Amino acid sequence: MTSGEDAKFTALVQRQSHFVFRVAYAVLLNSHDAEDAVQETFLKLYRNRGWQHISNERAFLARVAWRIAQDRRRSSQQPAALRLESGPDFAPAPEMPSPDPGPEQTLILADQHARIHSMIDALPEELRVSLVLSANDDLNSREIGRVLGIPEGTVRTRLQRARQLLRQKLDTVRQAPLQGHRPQETPYA
Repeated sequence: MTSGEDAKFTALVQRQSHFVFRVAYAVLLNSHDAEDAVQETFLKLYRNRGWQHISNERAFLARVAWRIAQDRRRSSQQPAALRLESGPDFAPAPEMPSPDPGPEQTLILADQHARIHSMIDALPEELRVSLVLSANDDLNSREIGRVLGIPEGTVRTRLQRARQLLRQKLDTVRQAPLQGHRPQETPYA
């Protein structure tokens, strides 16, 4: 490879490594395994020079990373569900009410963020991966379909189902503190 090609490849890695990580993490649910899958993805591209002639960079990289992550998960002895860890920013961060929240507000937001991560991670894999690719990686249904090797209509159905399940889980969490809670009577009233 020439130095110009090396520079182009380095730029590709810098530009897309975070995206490739998120795709791999969506499958593996473990940051260390996802990092390994990212390295393997770019190493494979470098060796095969497959990166030089791609028209849709993100869709191509997502497909390669997806396949590598799937292979890694299949070959691992421990099921992905048992290796669950809190992940990178897959869920949108809740909007902050002020630019400088206090410590209590920061803790509340962190707790909400962690709960959303847990809910997303608990979704069935086919729903979770479709949702992550759509919400965080800005891929449309057609691109997600190409990445996953499924029809566009199936992607839309999975996205709708994933959002529906998340809504149900969020509604349950919102209602939980209200159930069984009665305001205490004050002795001064």
